[in-house]
Amino acid sequence: MIDLHYLLDLVNLFLNNLLPIILITGFGYALGHLAKTSPRPLSQVIFYILTPVLVFKLLTHSQLNGEDILRTVGLAVLLTLTIGLLTWASGRALRIEGRLMNAVLLITMFMNAGNFGLPLTMFAFGEDALAYAGLFFVTTLTLTNTLGVLIASSGTRSLPQALLELLKLPATYSLALGLIFLQFKWQLPTAVERTVVLVADAAIPSMLVLLGLQLHTVRWDGQLKALGLASAMRLLVAPLFAIGLSRWIGLNGPAYQAVVLESAMPAAVMTTVLATEFDTEPAFVTTVVLVTTLLSPLTLTPLLALLGA
Repeated sequence: MIDLHYLLDLVNLFLNNLLPIILITGFGYALGHLAKTSPRPLSQVIFYILTPVLVFKLLTHSQLNGEDILRTVGLAVLLTLTIGLLTWASGRALRIEGRLMNAVLLITMFMNAGNFGLPLTMFAFGEDALAYAGLFFVTTLTLTNTLGVLIASSGTRSLPQALLELLKLPATYSLALGLIFLQFKWQLPTAVERTVVLVADAAIPSMLVLLGLQLHTVRWDGQLKALGLASAMRLLVAPLFAIGLSRWIGLNGPAYQAVVLESAMPAAVMTTVLATEFDTEPAFVTTVVLVTTLLSPLTLTPLLALLGA
């Protein structure tokens, strides 16, 4: 028998946490459709200004300690590698090979922890969890621009070349600066502090508008078997592993909520950029990004209930 109270709780979780994200993303999608707005200018603003400042603010305004930071970063890396290994083994069993296998790996290993994950974490669990989510996001962004590049390029780019991509990541520098401020308990001058807060507060709504603009460029095309594997790994298997790994390393509280929720995000739009750049089944990758984004409310709503939102 269906529990009516539980269903009502799920509906409220969806309305309070996911619907605002869908609506703002919808505004971005409508802007792309009606005004033919390119996502690139906004993407550059977010990449070079808003995201680095947001990461710095999250770290310097948090109560994170060294152990929390190491556990969160370690879990993000461990989860990415675990899901990648499991996806590769499953793909081999299903006889998915070559560039299509690389595309599936990109999708399952790298989630939309920024545009989607940060807003949802803030709505569901507040500023404390958002600090951990920001740390998780920067870690996965770093992995995307190194390990992700290696997977997408399929051996055409060396590890040193991929590591050099880190020098192009402004968020890498803001992460290091934020950790220094956190370690020494430094304070910014009032004028600079207010600037940081204003810019950081603009980041999350801008990310959602950008997500809508990016989804407008996605086109349907793909292979059913690989599509099913990639979607299941990204939306179902990844959060289950995140729960197990979090318990194993002793992560709890806001850190546990943030990491598990981030792990359950749909495929990262950034994967379409890598797939296009290195010709790694870009049509298939963009299809899975759209499919996992559309399906994600069905998996994220019960997960929010499980995490105590």
